[in-house]
Amino acid sequence: MSATDFSNLPLSSEQLATLASLNYEQMTPVQAESLPAILAGEDVIAQAQTGSGKTAAFALGLLAKLDVTDFRIQTLVLCPTRELAEQVAEEIRRLARSQANIKVLTLCGGAPARVQTQSLQHGAHVIVGTPGRVLDHLTQQRLDFSNLQTLVLDEADRMLDMGFQEELDSIIAATPASRQTLLFSATFPAQIASLTKALMRSPKHVVVSDSTIEAQIEQVFYQVTDKNREDAVIQLLLERQPTNAILFCNTKRATHALFTLLHNYGFSVQALHGDLEQKDREQTLLQFNNQSVRILVATDVAARGLDIKALDLVINVELAHDVDTHIHRVGRTGRAGEVGVAITLLTPADDYKFSLLQDTMPTPIQPKKLPEPAANLQRPLPAEMTTIQILGGKKDKLRPGDIVGALTKSGAIDFDSVGKITVQSNASYVAVKKAKAKQALAVLTQDKLKGRRFRARLL
Repeated sequence: MSATDFSNLPLSSEQLATLASLNYEQMTPVQAESLPAILAGEDVIAQAQTGSGKTAAFALGLLAKLDVTDFRIQTLVLCPTRELAEQVAEEIRRLARSQANIKVLTLCGGAPARVQTQSLQHGAHVIVGTPGRVLDHLTQQRLDFSNLQTLVLDEADRMLDMGFQEELDSIIAATPASRQTLLFSATFPAQIASLTKALMRSPKHVVVSDSTIEAQIEQVFYQVTDKNREDAVIQLLLERQPTNAILFCNTKRATHALFTLLHNYGFSVQALHGDLEQKDREQTLLQFNNQSVRILVATDVAARGLDIKALDLVINVELAHDVDTHIHRVGRTGRAGEVGVAITLLTPADDYKFSLLQDTMPTPIQPKKLPEPAANLQRPLPAEMTTIQILGGKKDKLRPGDIVGALTKSGAIDFDSVGKITVQSNASYVAVKKAKAKQALAVLTQDKLKGRRFRARLL
């Protein structure tokens, strides 16, 4: 018998028979690492990618302690999108088919609340839903979590990306402190760390899949001249076609000049420097983080302290004035499990600064000559998303769920076309796939949000 056999777990014979009928023979890494703790009633944080078997991990845990004779809500699973919620609900039903009369109810936007209310009146064991719709029902006192045993936050990082922090806080406050909490997330940013401190009790932290691999950075140095520096930047961007990149310059003047050149060439680019007003700076960063802009040209002063991670590419258009600044710049690239690339352009004037940098390197670095441009260079890639600004926010009681619901209720715009949502005091921002941008703008300006119309525009 293998250590990863499901039969090693304290599961009922009915559950083991169901797993066998579904050809679930061996536990995946996330299941093997998390299920013993989940079945023991511990809080668990699991970093796992989509497709890792995480849904079965928490589904088996919640089903193992469900009391089928009690038609009160015993488990709540929160997901960022309706599509994921429906997939999760279906998986729970599949794994529960040997346990009679288990009722799993989905509560998501895009479906009539009236029908959901009628279903709730007949009771449910497990609720799977999106934060906005669950909070709507909770506010209308249609949900009672006083008997909740298990709270699951699935793809927690995505929920926070979409701006559901306040909804999560309100929902969690309505659950018993004695509950078991299971949090699944592909990444573990500071926001998640902060959430878990207030939410969980001595959780077991499981890290599997790509998240176990430290980001690596490949540094490449090219010898250029002042005259061909900008041509080198264009060549490198066209050859590599990064999903996102930051280009560092040492002065505001150089930053603005390079931004203008790249913009005129057709790149999806914005500039970030000290002359920008705070509002413009915030909107630039927002567009970059939600994939509405691919390239950011920045000075070190403007980029200091920014929460920008997981970059495909960093280009030091000009070598930093000191070693610490260089290390800070290149440290922004690299994704979990992938090699990040940092390219530095050197001129003869950089010899002294480069020698100081060399002293910190484990092995000597020989700058390369920039290769000749390929004959078949493609045009710049457009940004994947477009940002829409809505002139209404928290003061108007707008929530991310209201925006998602308005965009997707007709079915013409699907959940996968909606990206990050940011709701501020007086304005909200939503990223949508570029092909759906005009259609989304029409929906947001013509339909009502919270019973009233708001002005909106494409950034």
